[in-house]
Amino acid sequence: MTTEARDAAAIRRAIEDNRAEPEGPARNARAELLAEEAERTGDRPLLIDALFNLLTAYNYSSEADKKFVPFARALRMWDENPADFDEAATHSLHWYFKWVSSGMLDQPHIPLAAIEQWQAEMERRYRLAGHSERAVRQGEFRIAKHTGDLARAERAYAAWQSAERDELSDCQACELHLQGAWHLHLGDDEAALSRWSPVLDGELTCAHEPHAVLASSLLPLLRLGRADQARANHLRGYRMLRPMESMRSSVALHIEFCALTGNEARGLEILAEHPAYFTATGDPDSLMDHLAVTALLTGNLVALGHGDGPVPGPPGRQWTAAELHEHGRDRALELAGRFDERNGTDAVSAAVRARIARRPLLDRLPLGVRSAPLARPAESLTAPQQPAPAAPHPAADDVPALVAEARRLSDAGHPGAHQAWIDAESAAHRTGADLDPLARAEITDHAAMAALDEPSAAAELFERAAVQYGDAGVLGEAAGCRARAAYALALTGATSEALSAVDRQVGELAALHGMAQATPRQLTGALLLRCRILLLTPASPEQRPAVLGAAGAQAADVAAFSDAYRAEPGMTARLADATVLLGRLAAGRGADDAVELLARAADLHHEAGQPWYAAEPEGALADLCLRRDDPQAAARYALAALDHGADILEPPHRASLLLIATQAQAALGRDDEAAGHALEAAHWADESGDPAGLGATARVLLGGSLRRAGRPDEAAAVLESVLPDLAAGHDEGELVQARWWLAEAQLDLGEVREAATQFLLAAQVAEHWSDQHDHAMLANLAADALNRAELDDEAVRAYARAETLWRDVGDPHAVVRTLRARAWIEIRDGRAGLSAARDLMAAATDTAEQALAAADDPTASAHLRIELAATHHQTAEILLRGTEDPGRLTEALGFADLAVTVLDPLGPEARDDRTAATLLGAWLHTRLGHPGPAHERATAVLAEYEGHEGDTPANRRAQAQAVLDHLRPDSTQQD
Repeated sequence: MTTEARDAAAIRRAIEDNRAEPEGPARNARAELLAEEAERTGDRPLLIDALFNLLTAYNYSSEADKKFVPFARALRMWDENPADFDEAATHSLHWYFKWVSSGMLDQPHIPLAAIEQWQAEMERRYRLAGHSERAVRQGEFRIAKHTGDLARAERAYAAWQSAERDELSDCQACELHLQGAWHLHLGDDEAALSRWSPVLDGELTCAHEPHAVLASSLLPLLRLGRADQARANHLRGYRMLRPMESMRSSVALHIEFCALTGNEARGLEILAEHPAYFTATGDPDSLMDHLAVTALLTGNLVALGHGDGPVPGPPGRQWTAAELHEHGRDRALELAGRFDERNGTDAVSAAVRARIARRPLLDRLPLGVRSAPLARPAESLTAPQQPAPAAPHPAADDVPALVAEARRLSDAGHPGAHQAWIDAESAAHRTGADLDPLARAEITDHAAMAALDEPSAAAELFERAAVQYGDAGVLGEAAGCRARAAYALALTGATSEALSAVDRQVGELAALHGMAQATPRQLTGALLLRCRILLLTPASPEQRPAVLGAAGAQAADVAAFSDAYRAEPGMTARLADATVLLGRLAAGRGADDAVELLARAADLHHEAGQPWYAAEPEGALADLCLRRDDPQAAARYALAALDHGADILEPPHRASLLLIATQAQAALGRDDEAAGHALEAAHWADESGDPAGLGATARVLLGGSLRRAGRPDEAAAVLESVLPDLAAGHDEGELVQARWWLAEAQLDLGEVREAATQFLLAAQVAEHWSDQHDHAMLANLAADALNRAELDDEAVRAYARAETLWRDVGDPHAVVRTLRARAWIEIRDGRAGLSAARDLMAAATDTAEQALAAADDPTASAHLRIELAATHHQTAEILLRGTEDPGRLTEALGFADLAVTVLDPLGPEARDDRTAATLLGAWLHTRLGHPGPAHERATAVLAEYEGHEGDTPANRRAQAQAVLDHLRPDSTQQD
């Protein structure tokens, strides 16, 4: 072979390698160099191949405007000498004509007349080559749709659909995308989604589908109320698009989706991931899309009060949302104006203006993925909603009625009481009406309750309210208020002083109760506060049981007292409070009656007409049942707490309850339900301001649930987003679990190298754990993934590491499997070969035999026999791989028979494994020319399944019959 030929061959290999590189400037630059090298060889077919490689690289990049030059040169070479083009190159030339013709539409500097001329030239050349008009009419449809000529578009669409498909038609996935887009353009979302369904469902795919269809489906799904599917398509689709430079318009659809679903923070993150999208001008059409949705997103931020906030924009300067909004809007409309000037219409500008002006379709659609929350403007901060009062709300200025309503809500223990007192006080200030002394005391009392997160301030307010109650002559409530002040004091850490103070008030209330000047409710309220102060008292581990016992005894006394006074107002609620405390104390010490006590407390709150307070014992029950391995009850109680807590639960409490429901549903195998709860948990954790803590836990569970539910693409997107939070100091167990589940999702998606990386990273975290089982398992899984990726050297090293770990853990089954896996790798092309594989299988056999000899448990012994038999079986398969040598076949037969012998003592328990080895032996006898033994073994297998008419593994009956059919008419001969 000459040097020139070698150079040409090397260039061809380099061209093939370049085609497999990721889209982007690096691939383009390499394609340019290869075209220059190919030209220097003087090999015209090689140059044609290099030009087509360059054209493809340009087409799928930000430099799409450069593709016209290599195509024009290739077309000129065709006109000069068609013989330089082989069949594949001839096909490519006509195929790329479509790209060039439609690509001109994206360049506003190319006159419409020139585009029409190229379209006509394409039609002429296709007709001369004998091709269908389908691709031609599709090109005409694109021109008509782009220019807003709907009548021509309808005609071209009909002609496109009626023309016969041939080898120059776009792939069906791409055609369906364009067809659905036409329905979308006409306002028919349902028809668009119906046309796209084979692509969305994975029946039709290509290099850029379903990536693009997933993006196009987002807004139609939202408009049709299918938000869950839209969210799933966003998670699935954006992950596919992220590394693809040519998909700017599709990425724009994902940014638009975020802007229209209350996910502006997520939209900003996507903008930040693609800074080059602002500056790449080779495809003005997709640049216009990007700028338009940037203007939409940042316009939303301005409307939300974030106009001065920093946002990612074109490189070279800092941008605020308001500045980027103006830039995106003006540049998008400038580009649209250039298209309209070229087309002689205003269709493009109208579409851009409408896009920028779109309003959100949903206030908030939780996505599950981690994104940095936007800081809320102060005016948008609101307190948690309160359940609506049962009675009609009084008029805004009717002070006596407002005071009466506030008292009614207070007596009912309603969470809306505090706001009702605020309304009454505001009305009094506004109207100049006087409030009676008792009302002033009640207002101060409720203000103190609302201030308990600042206990010193709350204590002062409670003391002031006590004075006001005393001035109003309500001595029992005054003493009760001082007891509440003592509890606030305990929250500051001054528990000794608080305990002394509350004891004084308990004594005073007991005396007042004896004189009928304090109610049972006031006295028991102070006693329960004393219990809670006791629980706040610092104590050594030795003292703690006595403190808990004292608190429990007092709570039991309160419960008995409350039960005796059940007929008095508020005493059923007080009994419920005491029972909650008893239940929590019982749960803390692991007592059997904890569930019964908490369930009774919840029932008592319902009986008292306070369902919102039932959420506390129900939440405690949910947590307790989950820890006691009763997921059914845990899920029931968690969901009940969420329902009864309704609007008064704070975001962290919601998130915690939803996490319990998630874990419970996952334990029950209800992964779709678990994913729904985890998604909501992540949302409420983010709302609580804890996205990296509680939110990260929720996202880990969400990812695992999605993966088990058969939604690996969504799972991978969620888990990838949470890894930075977990790696920044989260619990190591959660980090390992997240990487484990991510790797499993990646395996489901065929991303085996990426999965191997995640398994290895997880193994590094687990390598110092005291229990090395997880470390060994992760190392083994990494080896399996590397094996699947055919990274042989790396897989062998990983299996060797896993083998060492499994030996340390003491799991001979796993050791045997790692040795067998390495043996199979060794017989691949280019490896050490049969000798190394034999040695590894021999080591696996020795390990299994030694473990079997040492086993003293029947179950363990049975499992080891199955492992040893599998090793013999696989040894036989390795020996007969690619050979007809009688000696090797006979040796393999010996191992197959050994497998049967090892399994015989297990009887029916090992039927399926034993018959597999028996059938292998039968086929080996046929290859060795021993029809009698082959017949005997096949017949034995049929006998094994006599009376078992159901399906058998790998259809053993059919396999046995195939042996017998192969043997006819010699099946009765003997050796």
